[in-house]
Amino acid sequence: MEYEKMLERAYEKMPPIIFEKKRFDVPRARVTIEGNKTVIKNFSEIAQYIRREENHILKFLGRELGAPWRRDGGRVILVGKFGTMTIEKKLSKYVKNYVVCPVCEKPDTQLTRIDRVLVMKCMACGAVSPVPQL
Repeated sequence: MEYEKMLERAYEKMPPIIFEKKRFDVPRARVTIEGNKTVIKNFSEIAQYIRREENHILKFLGRELGAPWRRDGGRVILVGKFGTMTIEKKLSKYVKNYVVCPVCEKPDTQLTRIDRVLVMKCMACGAVSPVPQL
């Protein structure tokens, strides 16, 4: 009997976001190739949706693809020809490593620094997980 009361009290203290069952679908990248450059037209929209700084995502993409990049308004231009599938795979890898909590698999996370280590703090379950360095 005491255990059930403690369990109920624990459930009451948990943030309501834990019990939500929303589906997390990142917008598909709209990619076009112009000469020897690849343009991601909706890059700002993707960055806003996953709630990450554009520079962090771009640093990851630049390193993964081995390509320099530059911003042009809400879009990004990468030097080199990369297909939509390649960009989608790299964005999925970014989301897996830097957005989705490895404990509860919810996207409600923030990147913060503890000392000099970049960690992902989950707002849903409270887990703190280190992330790969860029």
